[in-house]
Amino acid sequence: MTIQTTETEARRAWMGLLAKAAPARLDALLGEVGDLPAFTWLRRPEAGGVMVRGRMGGTGQPFNLGEMTVTRCALQIAGGAVGHAYVQGRDKRHAEQAALVDALMQTERAGDLRRTVLDRLAAERAARAEGRAAKAAATRVDFFTMVRGED
Repeated sequence: MTIQTTETEARRAWMGLLAKAAPARLDALLGEVGDLPAFTWLRRPEAGGVMVRGRMGGTGQPFNLGEMTVTRCALQIAGGAVGHAYVQGRDKRHAEQAALVDALMQTERAGDLRRTVLDRLAAERAARAEGRAAKAAATRVDFFTMVRGED
């Protein structure tokens, strides 16, 4: 049971990384992978809307925040692995590439894809987050009070 949970968490992580990747960057990294396998569509890319829900303070009652456009698809590569993708927006190519990487990550090419695509996307995302944090830290103000000696 632990193995399945770990595999599920790993898949969730790479699918999130692919969904949030810049489409042009994902395309460039996949170009470095080499030959990509042929696939058949199980569900062609299609755009639709989903309701985004939120919670006040992260713990309050859920409420409908608004709608967001997503594109989803599913494909199967020659070896039988099935890849799925949900990406924000209407970019069908982005959804296709994310689903293809998802399917390939379930094959013996997973290690190569992790090094070539996923690790680099994760490092670039971490660098962007670190840059944002450094920029925010530069505006930080520390407040302190001095004891005036009046009691």
